[in-house]
Amino acid sequence: MNSEGQLIDQTPHACPYLDGETAVLPMRWYAEDISPSAFDQLLSESDRRVGRTLYRPSCPSCSACEAIRIPIRELRLSRSQLRCWKRNDDLRVTVGRPIVDDVRLSLFNRHKIERGLSEEQTSAAHYANWLAVSCVQTVETRYWLDDRLVAVGILDVGLRAASSVYFYFDPDFSKRGLGTYSVLAECAWLRDKGLEHYYLGLYIGACGHMSYKSRFLPHERRIGSEWTRFEAPYPKESKKS
Repeated sequence: MNSEGQLIDQTPHACPYLDGETAVLPMRWYAEDISPSAFDQLLSESDRRVGRTLYRPSCPSCSACEAIRIPIRELRLSRSQLRCWKRNDDLRVTVGRPIVDDVRLSLFNRHKIERGLSEEQTSAAHYANWLAVSCVQTVETRYWLDDRLVAVGILDVGLRAASSVYFYFDPDFSKRGLGTYSVLAECAWLRDKGLEHYYLGLYIGACGHMSYKSRFLPHERRIGSEWTRFEAPYPKESKKS
């Protein structure tokens, strides 16, 4: 198995996160599946997955993107995260192979459109080729309120580490903080399986949609070619009950 894959595209394009910046994300195609241990190594080098391709930022004039991961066994909840955990204790979480069906596609498109992430519907084929088709072990985390599916996470799993690919939820339940809850629930599931790191993708401090990831502590960010640990307390919550 070629751990480098086959380079299929590295076209520069406008950065979707920072105005005025140019992004280069070399996409590497994997015809064969990547072993769990090899995937762990690729995650540690900042790789992300889309379908059967992996990529990592290689931008010409910007280094704002930093891979971010949580040491699963050391995660400590802030007060607001603890409240979020308790608020959602009526949910049931199950894990299985990714499924492409009308229920998930409708939920995915509602999340995307009603939350202003896009104005276009995603087709079943696009959803499958982006999230369900994979070159690594990929699972789907399902969040149920009674018999209603209210959220879905897509998670890539290696030998000692896992990577959150995407998470979407029913906009009717926005006040539950399901994005935060999914991180806590998936960390708990992975901890029970003995894994060490949970990758949250890329952190960009200047982008509000990405900066929330730093609220999970302790965490590590890959700055340059080194992983740096952050253990700052939660100053904004220090006076809250």
